[in-house]
Amino acid sequence: MARWLPRSTDLTRFCQKLNRVKTLEDDMMETSFNRCLSTIDLTLLGIGGMVGSGLYVLTGTVAKEIAGPAVIVSFIIAGFASLLAALCYAEFGARVPKTGSAYMFTYVSVGEIWAFLIGWNVLLEYMIGGAAVARAWSGYLDSIFNHRIKNFTETHVGAWQVPFLAHYPDFLAAAILLVATAFISFGAKVSSWLNHVFSAISMGVILFILIMGFVLAQPKNWSTQEGGFAPYGLSGIMAGTATCFYAFVGFDVIAASSEEARNPQRAVPRAIAFSLGLATGAYILVSVVLTLMVPWHTLDPDSALADAFYRRGYAWAGFLVAAGSICAMNTVLLSNLFSLPRIVYAMAEDGLFFQVFSRVHPRTQVPVIGIVVFGLLMALLALVFDLEALVQFLSIGTLLAYTFVAASIIVLRFQQQKGDVPAPAPSGQPNPEPHEGPSGGDLKEYESFSDKLQLVDRDKSKEQREPGQLKAAFEPYLEFLSDFYPGEVVTVAVVTLMVSAICLCSILVFGNTHLHLPTWSYSLLLVLFSLGFLLSLLLIWAHEQQHSTQTFQIPLVPLSPALSIILNIYLMLKLSYMTWLRFAVWLLLGLLVYFGYGIWHSKENLREPRPQRVSARYVVFPGGSLEERVQAVQPTSQPATRLSDSNTDDCKR
Repeated sequence: MARWLPRSTDLTRFCQKLNRVKTLEDDMMETSFNRCLSTIDLTLLGIGGMVGSGLYVLTGTVAKEIAGPAVIVSFIIAGFASLLAALCYAEFGARVPKTGSAYMFTYVSVGEIWAFLIGWNVLLEYMIGGAAVARAWSGYLDSIFNHRIKNFTETHVGAWQVPFLAHYPDFLAAAILLVATAFISFGAKVSSWLNHVFSAISMGVILFILIMGFVLAQPKNWSTQEGGFAPYGLSGIMAGTATCFYAFVGFDVIAASSEEARNPQRAVPRAIAFSLGLATGAYILVSVVLTLMVPWHTLDPDSALADAFYRRGYAWAGFLVAAGSICAMNTVLLSNLFSLPRIVYAMAEDGLFFQVFSRVHPRTQVPVIGIVVFGLLMALLALVFDLEALVQFLSIGTLLAYTFVAASIIVLRFQQQKGDVPAPAPSGQPNPEPHEGPSGGDLKEYESFSDKLQLVDRDKSKEQREPGQLKAAFEPYLEFLSDFYPGEVVTVAVVTLMVSAICLCSILVFGNTHLHLPTWSYSLLLVLFSLGFLLSLLLIWAHEQQHSTQTFQIPLVPLSPALSIILNIYLMLKLSYMTWLRFAVWLLLGLLVYFGYGIWHSKENLREPRPQRVSARYVVFPGGSLEERVQAVQPTSQPATRLSDSNTDDCKR
């Protein structure tokens, strides 16, 4: 029975496979894509992903049902919370200008299985998100024509009463997705041009709404007679913040497009900052106008802006609002269809997903197969499925990606950069570093062991320490941490920080409602987990981090990513249990794909050296240096063994 149990070495090797990180190329600007997108192109892609139907629907819903006119404060807080996540994406997009967004960022810093699961969830997020927007687009256009399209379909095709299926097949939603798929297939430049057109119309309509809205504004609508500015109090503002947070989830399309940017080191951070700032400003100003035009408690949640103009006697303005809404939804569709195939391409290029999706068309320089296949799947979802129950699933995938990207920023910031080497020795002293010997790249020459010991002592005494090492000021108090490899303590501290954040948020969310904890235990657990979170944060801060001026870096690390982590976890725990159940089922399917295909076809798996028997032989040269040569010895290669033995005898003599 014991012989069937896995050995410890096998388990260690298996865990190493799961947590191996991606090896980046020396020239990260080399790509099979067409680097043709400017900062303006990326900015408009980000705006298109964020300023969609939410501007026309979400503002009215939150204002009437959750926060009142204080929806303005909710959008300000949500914009700041999104900024924390956006800055993490900006740093990664500048440092790793490769397509894949959160999947790629997690792969280069945390590990393979975590990256695959992030990519797997983002894949479903984009598919459901695109299909849901297409159905909203269809429903909005149908409402303009008094639901004639819906009535015609139900009369001539039929209605369904099947769980998880729509009440009727939405051919219009499927058709708009197929048309968008065709345009995306023509290349990044065509997609960008089309996004420019729709974004320009949408922003023109928003500008009209703001000008007309401020002309028609009535400050009395914020007065106490109408319920005041914050009728639902602080709890309503925070509940509105949780809902408004999801209005800003589209900025990751910029990071997914970084491999097609001309100058990603500058364009990606700027585009994320500009698009998030403009989107936040648009949401705040439209909320101000909407709640000043009509009393907040009389808003129509389904079409708040159009209804507000209609009630003020400007029914014709409703057509402009409808046009702006449709154009805004078009930009969201393009954003989803633009990002999804590129993330699938990144996974397939790394060997974690089916290789057919890594093919790039030689003329259009886009992954056409991925665009067509997932465009058809998205159209099928919009055609037959009831997506209302699945829309909440979008939130958990996005928040999980934000959490891992924030954790990846901390881990990567405290790791040694690729190619880091110790400073050269002073002039007049022999170089103690290894270099190639006279016989080629297989030989390495070293000085005496005393020189090596002096090198170690000199490294310890250097004032400029490497990333991941304990700061000199903390060494007298935390000397026992100096024996760990650089970055090892930080990685453990990040895991502890995330566990503490999960426990802390669980107590905050479920402590009084589901767990019914007594006051003393509730307070005690809050204090304990808060201390664990803060101590982990301080332990990370006590180590040296990378300081680079070549690319953008998020300020206040590790504080900024840590705040993003705890906020994302809190919002995830606020989701319904059915969302978590669906999430668990989707994760299980992803694990089947990974262990059935990805782990065996991973390019990192092919890079791993095969285990070989090795023998070492030492040759003393007249100069007194010691050269060590390690060569593989095959069991059947007797001459190599005799040669090694004879050389050993020569050394003894």
